[in-house]
Amino acid sequence: MKIGVISDTHGLLRPEAERCLAGVAHIIHAGDIGRPEVIAGLRRIAPVIAIKGNVDTADWAARYPATKTVKLGGRAIHVLHDIHELELDPASGGIDVVISGHSHKPDITTVDGVLFLNPGSAGPRRFSLPITLATLELTRSGIRPVIHQLDAA
Repeated sequence: MKIGVISDTHGLLRPEAERCLAGVAHIIHAGDIGRPEVIAGLRRIAPVIAIKGNVDTADWAARYPATKTVKLGGRAIHVLHDIHELELDPASGGIDVVISGHSHKPDITTVDGVLFLNPGSAGPRRFSLPITLATLELTRSGIRPVIHQLDAA
């Protein structure tokens, strides 16, 4: 199963992001959505699991939780916007993957057997950080994360 992971769109759903996410089974948005139209656009590609980030304060964002734990492809995935607000021990809680955003910096790290994935930002450019999103390939034998740079020359 292939999952698309996107964050920090800040109201912008880039055509490159839509192309990169084509064919995924599910999309996870890790907050700072920016506008409800972003989720509507992602839903045209695949079912969406979304949480709100610190900029998602308008009335439309009230329907999104601050964190969410889901089971996809037989894996437990915990989603939150800011990794510094993680209030659980994922390893002892049976979590396979922790997805976060907020920093706009893509990162893949494994700690105590738990994959920590930040897809970076797919929204407006911030400083000199790349425009990125990620995919997660979930198989019986493992989890394969990939960061996709959308603004590569």
